[in-house]
Amino acid sequence: MKNRPSPAVFLDRDGTLLTERGYLSDPARIHFYPGVFGSLRKLEREKFKLVVLTNQSGVGRGYFSLRALERVNRAFLKKLSSNRVRIAGLYFCPHRPNAGCPCRKPKPGMPRRAARELHLDLKRSFVIGDQASDMRLAKKIGAKSVLVLTGAGPSSRKTAGRLATKVVRDLKKAALWICHEKKNTRP
Repeated sequence: MKNRPSPAVFLDRDGTLLTERGYLSDPARIHFYPGVFGSLRKLEREKFKLVVLTNQSGVGRGYFSLRALERVNRAFLKKLSSNRVRIAGLYFCPHRPNAGCPCRKPKPGMPRRAARELHLDLKRSFVIGDQASDMRLAKKIGAKSVLVLTGAGPSSRKTAGRLATKVVRDLKKAALWICHEKKNTRP
């Protein structure tokens, strides 16, 4: 008998886990919001697989190279690992917004690929982000969504807040709410 697919928490990178820095191309500019590591460890203890999904159109626009993005991603994952956080997968879309790419959020290409590769149950999953595109993505994959009021969250609250399952101050509050939801929806 096959193992049941795992629920995931899909996490936006910039503005959700990291302070918004525009087009982040330098690992030295990585700065995590307070409480991120403990919040992610809490989600891991609840048996969620943590998956980062990030649009990185700076590559497609020519602002920085794919190699620069890979350096940032390696430093990002190393910092998480050194703080005892295990990321099951990191997926990015390097294309411009108008390229029609099926992986660019809010299109569901990245989470569907993650679901295949990591054996995930999208319907039992959550999406945390600071923009309407993250909330739309959650709807497209049948997941619950949490809008965090960090990064672009305050400016996108009016639109994104209407789309979100829950609106919270930050990742710490998001993790608490998700863990509460999981306990209240167990089969």
